[in-house]
Amino acid sequence: MSVSSAEAVETASQDQTTPPQPLSAAPRSWAESWPIDTSLPRLYLPNDTTSRAVGAMEVYTELMHRIERALGATPPTTFVGSRGLFFLEPLVEVELPTGERVAYGPMRTSMLTKRNLELILQGRRIAGATLGPLAEHPHLIGQQRLVFGSCGILPPNDLQALRSQGAYGALERALLRSPPEVIDEVVASGLQGRGGAGFPCGLKWRTTAAAAGSPKYIVANGDEGDPGTYADRMLLEGDPHRLIEGMAIAAYAVGATEGYVYIRGEYPAAIASMRTAITQAREAGILGPRMLGSGGPFDLRVAINGGAYICGEETALLESIEGRRGMVRAKPPYPAESGLFRKPTVVNNVLTLASIPWILRNGARAWKKHGTEGSPGTVVLQLGGSLRTPCLIEVPFGLSLREVVSGYGGGTPKGLKLKAVQCGGPLGGLLPPRLLDTPVSFEGLKAAGGLLGHGGIVVYDHRTDMVDLSHHFMEFCAHESCGKCTPCRIGSHRAEELLQKVLDGEGSPEDLDRLRELAHTMTWASLCALGGLAPSPVLSALEHFPREFEARLKRTGGGA
Repeated sequence: MSVSSAEAVETASQDQTTPPQPLSAAPRSWAESWPIDTSLPRLYLPNDTTSRAVGAMEVYTELMHRIERALGATPPTTFVGSRGLFFLEPLVEVELPTGERVAYGPMRTSMLTKRNLELILQGRRIAGATLGPLAEHPHLIGQQRLVFGSCGILPPNDLQALRSQGAYGALERALLRSPPEVIDEVVASGLQGRGGAGFPCGLKWRTTAAAAGSPKYIVANGDEGDPGTYADRMLLEGDPHRLIEGMAIAAYAVGATEGYVYIRGEYPAAIASMRTAITQAREAGILGPRMLGSGGPFDLRVAINGGAYICGEETALLESIEGRRGMVRAKPPYPAESGLFRKPTVVNNVLTLASIPWILRNGARAWKKHGTEGSPGTVVLQLGGSLRTPCLIEVPFGLSLREVVSGYGGGTPKGLKLKAVQCGGPLGGLLPPRLLDTPVSFEGLKAAGGLLGHGGIVVYDHRTDMVDLSHHFMEFCAHESCGKCTPCRIGSHRAEELLQKVLDGEGSPEDLDRLRELAHTMTWASLCALGGLAPSPVLSALEHFPREFEARLKRTGGGA
């Protein structure tokens, strides 16, 4: 997609962040008997894509309508992002005179009776939905929200409110230090890329800073294509200024003057939120000719993916921004030396860049107090699949898969038995229950044959056919391959055909051997991680669930 085409898509995107409008005056059928002060408390309402998907806007509109019918006025409202507790949404928070916020959820329109509304507006308990202060909820108490600390709490596009709570304070601190000192702090933190590869962020910055050529670029990779992942979208919708701050710090550190936020086209609300935040940052002097009046020039633009999974790979992403078909480039040279428009470019995932403000504000030592020696800091995990409480969490590296899946995910629904856990999207291995004590870290998952990837964790129960699932993943790879290298382009189709043969009951033991050989070739000869990791779920399924494959093989000999 060309830049001009991206701009056209960006302009045409529907702004899905528009809150429900106050209704016109309605009959006050309850007003005379309303038992509370008519000075209404402020409501905080999650307004991101996930909240909308579970009916939040219908609940909010009816809530305001019924209050207005009673009192002739609607309460003041602040729309915020999601805290990731999807099993509790639609969610409503009421701010008490003390400043404390009391939460209710999951809310249904059937709960909006006269008596319940009276209790909600007083912050008192109602049947079936009272949660109390969310900060005290069991799902949040154990988390360490260093990156997602403002999501669901502060309004994403209220720059004044955000700055009063510390937004852009890290950028101010960075501008008081030299660029090499900023890079040294990031190197010392041990921050690794959150997009999947886990490459040390500071080393990438140091390479770009030292590279010859100008202008230099900062690119935020928000092309979140793995099934079961949504953290980038949640941050872009719920706290876009945190990303801008991280990109501005990176720009100052490496000497970049321009930046792009690359967002998948299926995220219109995230695109709208990001565009608004960039405009606000320009008007406030954060972006533009001089960052905060003392830094160098830096400005941002939004570029939009046309829908190809391969564009999550950093060089294919750069090709897309430049207006060409998203295809992987051969490396070296690496983007840090020759990236966007063949100029030195830092390409970091959204969550990587969003981690930078906390590190610069609190220091590398504070960051390394969380997590493990090999994986310092926190990890953002998105839990989905066959779970009772699907959610997004931010926890220190090192928790076991069991703690994550059973503790935060609630385990499988009643009557269903856990069969496999997949980390890292369609390129990650399928781990059986006996490996649930594996630590969630770069090194822990790798040792178990898994992959951290972008932090998506999908749980499969006993009803899952592992042969069919393996075929599905290889079919996905064959469809999404850019076609540039033969091992991925041809190998993925041949592997898909072999798996289809097994599914049809026509496979042989020799076909499984061919599948393993083909997987080996793809792993070691593909140009990028798509082809190199695509065999991972198939190989792990063959290793951990061999009987399911053997049971589907064609029976020969012995007569019938």
